[in-house]
Amino acid sequence: MCGIVGYIGPKEAYPIVIKGLKRLEYRGYDSAGVALYNNGDLLVYKKKGKVADLENFIKDQPTTGFLGIGHTRWATHGKPDDLNAHPHISGDGRIVMIHNGIIENYAALKTELELRGYTFESDTDTEVLLNLIEDIQKEEKISTEEAVRVALNEVVGAYAIVVIEKSKPDTLIAARKGSPLVIGIGKGEFFVASDASPIIEYTKNVVYLNDEEFVVLHRDGNLEIKTLGNIQKTPYIQKLEMDLEKIEKGGYDYFMLKEIYEQPQAIQRTLDGRIQDGIVHPHAFGVKALEVLAQVKHIQIIACGTSYHAGCVARYWFEGIAGISCNVEVASEYRYRETVLPENTLFVTISQSGETADTLAALREAQKKGLLASLCICNVPTSTLVRESDLSFITHAGPEIGVASTKAFTTQLVALMLLVLSAGRTHQRLNHETEAKIIRQLQNLPVVLESVLGLDKAIERMAAAFGEKHHTLFLGRGAQYPVAMEGALKLKEVSYIHAEAYAAGELKHGPLALVDNDMPVVVVAPNNDMIDKLKSNLQEVRARGGQLFVFADHHTQIAPEEGITVLGIPSVADEVAPIVYTIPLQLLSYHVAVIKGTDVDQPRNLAKSVTVE
Repeated sequence: MCGIVGYIGPKEAYPIVIKGLKRLEYRGYDSAGVALYNNGDLLVYKKKGKVADLENFIKDQPTTGFLGIGHTRWATHGKPDDLNAHPHISGDGRIVMIHNGIIENYAALKTELELRGYTFESDTDTEVLLNLIEDIQKEEKISTEEAVRVALNEVVGAYAIVVIEKSKPDTLIAARKGSPLVIGIGKGEFFVASDASPIIEYTKNVVYLNDEEFVVLHRDGNLEIKTLGNIQKTPYIQKLEMDLEKIEKGGYDYFMLKEIYEQPQAIQRTLDGRIQDGIVHPHAFGVKALEVLAQVKHIQIIACGTSYHAGCVARYWFEGIAGISCNVEVASEYRYRETVLPENTLFVTISQSGETADTLAALREAQKKGLLASLCICNVPTSTLVRESDLSFITHAGPEIGVASTKAFTTQLVALMLLVLSAGRTHQRLNHETEAKIIRQLQNLPVVLESVLGLDKAIERMAAAFGEKHHTLFLGRGAQYPVAMEGALKLKEVSYIHAEAYAAGELKHGPLALVDNDMPVVVVAPNNDMIDKLKSNLQEVRARGGQLFVFADHHTQIAPEEGITVLGIPSVADEVAPIVYTIPLQLLSYHVAVIKGTDVDQPRNLAKSVTVE
């Protein structure tokens, strides 16, 4: 969840590192720090707060040097403060390290090191690992590189680390397990980062480290990759497909708004090349996908957060359209209970980053038990999840910088519908007329969503009613219930308003007790066979004085009146309605957050990619 940047080469390191930290700040922004090799010394600067606070702190300090590392933190062990900020310095002052991840056995290691005379300035597990490296090096009289390898074989948990040593200004060491790390290869220079965004400005040649690999980068241009078992590896150099302009705001005030407005284009990219002759391309999910789908008897979907809500929508589709049983579960719960996988289960994971720790762990546990196959839906083609899955579908949503996920969600829904259609056709559960209708609706989504985005100003005016509220209820029925869940999550994430989502039919089983004039109730109301029941639920709210804000299909005949604000949504087929109705909920959350003055792109206590448990 933290952001890591490193540089070694002929250029000044500090400008590269600080710019890289700004691009990675979505991964964590509790504190930030840099370490620079300067005229025979290691200079370390770190500060609680955001990268801008660090920049201001450093502005009058020396920053010259051709070797540097930087870190922006999302706190796990130890509160956000200056002492717990990275980089950390070893007890003897020779080694500096930054770390993303969690060392699970740090307490036992810390006790052992304290018995050996080590003291600790911070509360972090990182400082424990660093001093373990120092201790091993002293005791065994080995190089720092070898001490890092030995130490990492002793720790339990996840990590991405970068290490520099005072006596070796021409060397940078990095390693990973469970947390992503990418190496950029320039002309006589190397870059290290948690993802490619800090690197793309300088080079498109990269190497993605695999789990339990470490790399030694030399100023002379030499790159060595080894496993923790000390086996030499040949670097596999890939070309980045990312463009620099895609990770800039492009005139928008916030990345979140930019990414909401990018959804028509993102969905078009998700569809491009995936539909052929009016049906889902046979190889859309891989060359072996149809062979796998023909054997599928059950779908198990695993995801976290927003991706979990996408899976919940898909459950309605798999069972209602394709006639295949489907279960959906959050990864953090699935991996810690005894599970029974039905025969011929397709294990589907959903993740924007492909690095979510709980999702990866759930996949690995399931693979041990035996699966028909695993399939991931992901936005990052080079991610660990893609590499470890049998089949994959890349959404091509483009970089998503805002912590609150928007375009990742809608492109995931499109991908899932394509999978449903492919499965339904393979199992002959889907008639041609229905399939053709849904395909047309998918292909028309970019146009429809442009129309929905045209409601932005009206939604902004609606948002004014939420500025002083502390609680909000979201309602939906059928496949719109998970959409309501996603709407509630967005409002919570960026505005800090407590929000809950309920299936509207559950109102009388408890939530009605919360309804009063001070609690807005947001409703998604497409024109489907449940609309009459939903209207009855709205009357239940109004009878208790609740203030309703309804996003409704024009044909529902839900009219505005006292206590009921209605915003008309274009008519679409029920199968794609969850995608369409997501957009106004995203815009509502965004505008409420702006009104309340929160940090929209970097909400408190959150980070974009959850690479720790």
